[in-house]
Order: sequence, then structure tokens, then C-alpha cells
Amino acid sequence: MGKRILLILGHPSASSFCAALAEGYAQSALEAGHELRQLRLGALDFDPVLRAGYQQVQALEDDLSAAQSDILWAEHLTLVYPIWWGGIPALLKGFFDRVLLPGFAFKYRKGKAYPDKLLKGRTAHLLVTMDTPLWYYRWIYRMPGLHEVRKTTLEFCGIKPLRTLTFGPVLDSTDQQRQTWLQQAQAIAGR
Repeated sequence: MGKRILLILGHPSASSFCAALAEGYAQSALEAGHELRQLRLGALDFDPVLRAGYQQVQALEDDLSAAQSDILWAEHLTLVYPIWWGGIPALLKGFFDRVLLPGFAFKYRKGKAYPDKLLKGRTAHLLVTMDTPLWYYRWIYRMPGLHEVRKTTLEFCGIKPLRTLTFGPVLDSTDQQRQTWLQQAQAIAGR
């Protein structure tokens, strides 16, 4: 029996290599019998800026309300995004800020140091592109854009990252290398 998968494309461009990875993943997931919903953040209509922090309630736009419903529906999330300046794109960060709200994704309780993780029971895959050589990103930069999403975002809310695939450097990669990366994304979706 297939899983309910929410695929989130965190690259704003529909013609990016990230978009191609997302498309390949989606096709394979459907062929494997999974149910699939997709969020292409570049096509959503929302303000990515959390204007008053958590001091005031900022009304959710319709696209963000629908995104929260999709997250609750999903058993598994797959995030496809690039590493820019060592971290995640501003659009993806703004999406997290606006959607993963207290009371929806986590809840602090008086007298407890750590919040309740309200999105427990879900898993995730990360498909991440970059132009930095992978070894350099891992050993010199210490992977901040991966840790931010896996540990301080997903795990904080109770979502368990299962696998992270990193692809790069994309800059100057060959067509053959990109085809191999697309096949890797498709293979992980078929499981």
C-alpha cells in the first residue's frame, strides 16, 4: 500500500534542476502506487515574511492554509531545494516561518524545556542541490543548510528525516551526471 506523500519544491523557478528532480520524483512515486500532492513554492501566493514574529497572529493566505492541510494529510514529506549561500532559499525559509506555527507544528508547555512535537509520525526525504563540491560543504562548511532543515525544523516539529540526497556541484555538471542524479531521485521515490 502506498503512502501519502507531500512533495515541496523549495526552488522558486519551475525550470530549475530542482524542478526536474521534483518532477522525476513525482512520476516515480505515482508509478509506485503512492498518493501525491505537490507544493511549488514559487507558484504560491503568500508573504514569506513573518511580520511581527510570533508576537501577533498573521492571517494565513489561502495557499498557506491549504499547505497546512496538505502537511496534516501527508505521511511523508519530500523537500527539494537548492543550497544558496550555504543555506536554504529565502522563499523556503519564509514558508517554514509562516506555516510551521506554534499550535500547528509545535507547542510549548509551561514548565517544560522542550515543546511538544505536533507533526509526529511523519517522515521526510530531502533532495538538495548545490554548486559547492559536496566534500567541501560537508567538511569545511559543516552542512548548515542540511542541519537547519533536518534538525532545527523537521525534527523540532516531530518529522523524522529518513534520507538526504545531495547533488552537486550542479554548475558545470554534465548531462550524464544530471541523468544519474534524476535516476537517484526516482529510485528513492519508488520505495
